[in-house]
Amino acid sequence: MATLKELKLRISSVKSTQKITKAKQMVAAAKLRRAQAAAEAARPYAERLEGVVSSLATKVGGSSTAPRLLAGSGRDQVHLLVVMAADRGLAGAFNANIVKAARNHAEALLAEGKTVKMLLVGRKARSGLIRQYGKQVIDYYDTSGFRSIGFVQADEIAGRVFALYEAGDFDVATLFYSKFRTALLQEPTAQQIIPVPVPADAGVTNSGAVVEYEPDEEAILADLLPRNIKIQIFKGLLENVAGEQGASMTAMDNATRNAGDLIKKLTIEYNRSRQAAITKELIEIISGAEAL
Repeated sequence: MATLKELKLRISSVKSTQKITKAKQMVAAAKLRRAQAAAEAARPYAERLEGVVSSLATKVGGSSTAPRLLAGSGRDQVHLLVVMAADRGLAGAFNANIVKAARNHAEALLAEGKTVKMLLVGRKARSGLIRQYGKQVIDYYDTSGFRSIGFVQADEIAGRVFALYEAGDFDVATLFYSKFRTALLQEPTAQQIIPVPVPADAGVTNSGAVVEYEPDEEAILADLLPRNIKIQIFKGLLENVAGEQGASMTAMDNATRNAGDLIKKLTIEYNRSRQAAITKELIEIISGAEAL
């Protein structure tokens, strides 16, 4: 059984931890508002641009002049997984869920006899996958040195992906990030970005319309495809930032509540032990007095 001094020190330690988790919760709540606004503002543009690219892609089809980012390499053997996670922990299962989604996808591809390569973004993506897939990790992008995430980082990540694709290092690229729903819910998402997927029902709405493009579809796609990939990566980064702050706020709120419950439990145990010690001393004093 713990002594009174040990219980008192433990209560003090838990109170200090509670102050830290409460402060972390308030910081995450303040950052969440800005991050959520940025993520929600980026969604309409990213979704609309993806729709425009899909619509144009249906016009080009399997044309021999189609941009390589759309036509692909003609193979489906080497897959690049671009896994984006946070740089910090204390966010519940936020990072673990992204890593788990990427790991499951990699295992499924390996089971089919495919070759898997990885480009990791963020410290937690690296620490979560480097042990198991150290040989598959061909590049790493560190975001810890930036005060805020912006389009500059998305442009640099996309540049690395384009360089690997032009060098013939992979055939298909899939982006992994966590889509922000609410502070309580972040949805791990896998999105193929190279070659740009064309939905089977794309262009059905305007199938009877005659549309002329100037310049032609191939020229437009040659400019839009790289931009679309950059925007999708940028959207993923913003979704991750919002999801991380939401998960951190929720996790720290739970930690603060748990600390409060533990303080109550330890305080009761301390009071009972102190009362028992006082009672024991009184009994010893009374017994000694009666003996005299």
